[in-house]
Amino acid sequence: MTGTEIIVLNMIQDHLRSAAADVVMPAITKLGNAGIIWIVMGVTLLATKKYRRAGILVLMALVVDLVCCNLILKNLIARPRPFDVNPMVKLLVAAPGDFSFPSGHTAASFAAVTALFLEKAKFWWAALILALLITFSRLYLYLHYPTDILGGILTGVISGIIAMVVFRRLEKIYGKNHIDTVL
Repeated sequence: MTGTEIIVLNMIQDHLRSAAADVVMPAITKLGNAGIIWIVMGVTLLATKKYRRAGILVLMALVVDLVCCNLILKNLIARPRPFDVNPMVKLLVAAPGDFSFPSGHTAASFAAVTALFLEKAKFWWAALILALLITFSRLYLYLHYPTDILGGILTGVISGIIAMVVFRRLEKIYGKNHIDTVL
């Protein structure tokens, strides 16, 4: 599959690269570094009573994702990055030092989006747009294969679902009105 995926990445390089996008895509991808945009969102949501539950769910989903994606899957699969396979591509960002599968930026983004969607937060769709931009930036920057992206989406969605299941169980144990004081 890697050969076909390199072809897809090269098509992006050949047909979608532009001077403007070469500035914008690194900035977009930087928002996803260490899940920072999603952590800030979760913490910000915690500060408001109306969205506290959504903030807790986003942060829980990110923790589940961190364990699944960065601590387990990346090291277990140990897939080299596309720029390691095709060193002719000039990177626009510093080369990440970890493995390629699944995409951590994508997984964190979709963990947060899934948590917001399951919580029925009105702004989940705006988070989805940002998640899709971050996800595409990883392909544009030649940092991930398309299957890394699909693996990241799946890992993120599952992490968001796990967070919701755990949260609901905690609500049953501690009560809906007291769960935010326990966590």
